[in-house]
Amino acid sequence: MVFFYQRFINLNYRVKNIQNRFLKRNGKEDKKRIKEMKYDFDRIIDRSGTGSWKWKNGDAMLPMWVADMDFETCPSVKEALQKRVSHGIYGYTALGENWYQAYMSWWKERHGFAIEKDWLVFVTGVIPAVSSAVRTLTNPGENVVIQTPVYPQFFESILNNNRNLLENQLLYDRESSSYRIDWEDLEKKLSDPKTTLMVLCNPQNPSGNIWDKETLQRIGDLCYKNHVIVVSDEIHCDLLAPGYGYTPFASVSDINKKISVTCIAPTKTFNIAGIKTAAIVVPDKEIRHKMWLRINTDESAEGNCFSGIAAESAFTKEGGEWLDALREYVFENRRIAEAFIGKNIPSLRVIPSDATYLMWIDCSDITDDADQFVDFLEKEAKLMLNSGVDFGGNGKRFVRMNLACPRSMVEDGLNRLLKGVRAKEEKK
Repeated sequence: MVFFYQRFINLNYRVKNIQNRFLKRNGKEDKKRIKEMKYDFDRIIDRSGTGSWKWKNGDAMLPMWVADMDFETCPSVKEALQKRVSHGIYGYTALGENWYQAYMSWWKERHGFAIEKDWLVFVTGVIPAVSSAVRTLTNPGENVVIQTPVYPQFFESILNNNRNLLENQLLYDRESSSYRIDWEDLEKKLSDPKTTLMVLCNPQNPSGNIWDKETLQRIGDLCYKNHVIVVSDEIHCDLLAPGYGYTPFASVSDINKKISVTCIAPTKTFNIAGIKTAAIVVPDKEIRHKMWLRINTDESAEGNCFSGIAAESAFTKEGGEWLDALREYVFENRRIAEAFIGKNIPSLRVIPSDATYLMWIDCSDITDDADQFVDFLEKEAKLMLNSGVDFGGNGKRFVRMNLACPRSMVEDGLNRLLKGVRAKEEKK
């Protein structure tokens, strides 16, 4: 029976433009909901033949790992890119006034942060910007602080540039399944004379913490006191639960503005990571000049002929409507996943979150080796998750699950997770 079910699901993924089959089983209400949806996030899109890194192992394996959505991008982005492609000439392209206005308007209207045009600098991606900041704002042998568990590429940006990495490990409360900052440890590491930079993740990946104004101000004050510059990665800032907002680090105070480089982009929000387009916001003139010079030296200051158009077309009125619908859909996926795991897989603990489409799961009742657990799930259940080992901190007891996909895939993934956990527990 399991064999035939698996064959059915795999066939489902090869068919383009089909409706959610799990939802169809629920009757007229779901059919009506699908019909009324302006944006069809239930639609399964075949990504084979596109070079998708996420789907590199083929459609027999269900990939719920890398932070890449299985939804088509916003119509305004797709239409703008199609129009540009139809022109037929793809030469060197300069950013126009619309690019600046798009970022400025979006952050003002969505996040209440008034960005000045001069503060914006184009860069091909957030991680290139972080790496450039490490090379620009620190010297070899100096310390860079990160708060773990955190996005694995932070480690590479620091260590590959011969800087010392200091982990300010977030404190984990297993009873409440939550993380908080270890302020005593953070102050100690910031006060080291060799510490010159802190890389902040706001909202935090993978815990999903949305840092509040008071927390960000306290971080800013500590860093200013100790002559430490803050690089704030805010790429997940628009991927929040409906009704929630986030606070940009630089918006909190004049001190935070003075000591910060903020990394932002439409790529995660609108599922256009393959189009290299991002920006840094640097209010301080001296830091901005250093960053501008380094980004140009690193050859990260020039996008392609689609980079500007992609950002401009994302940060529009329709982009906002699409994003609001996406947030509703993704966080319903999260609600379903949390309820399923709570009911059927009590040996796993989900970390509650109001940010990102990534679910951080405590698997310490099953194993203290997330690498081994992830490998087991791939072999036994054909399910790909991220191992928490790469995130540092206490990540070796966690896995990360990507919920930004059609609901039928989420339900399939949860069933595969249940199958894998049962198989794991039987082997104990």
